[in-house]
Amino acid sequence: MSAGLRNSIRNSIRRDTFLRWLRFNLVGGIGIAVQLVLLFLLKSILHFNYLGATALAVEATLIHNFLWHERYTWADRLQPSWQNSLPRLLRFNLTNGAVSICGNLGLMKLMVDIGHMNYLVANAIAIALCSLANFIVSNEYVFDGRSESARDPR
Repeated sequence: MSAGLRNSIRNSIRRDTFLRWLRFNLVGGIGIAVQLVLLFLLKSILHFNYLGATALAVEATLIHNFLWHERYTWADRLQPSWQNSLPRLLRFNLTNGAVSICGNLGLMKLMVDIGHMNYLVANAIAIALCSLANFIVSNEYVFDGRSESARDPR
């Protein structure tokens, strides 16, 4: 393979990854709004403890984001079906969920309890800090398309 062809392939992969990252962030941006609205409703209106409200808001947002990622961000790699989507949702929830819930709860505890920061500001910061790890895990493991084709008997 010539050096020019290798560079062209490398540039194409970088461009595709960058465009996918932009789609990921668009979905994530909508997810941030979902999470912050749910957190506000649960904490300020329904008077949940801020950590319990955070966990519920994160889980609802995970499901929201999964549905959009499957049908938009990684739609070119996947064929959504219950048979393939349920195991993928489990992988998404275990990986992105662990990063999001553990990261959000740990950072919220640190920023709100210790740093005395407003809970909504702290949550926005926690979301941003967890997003890069979530993209990498999603791109390389959850929505890679390889595990789906390996199970497909066609």
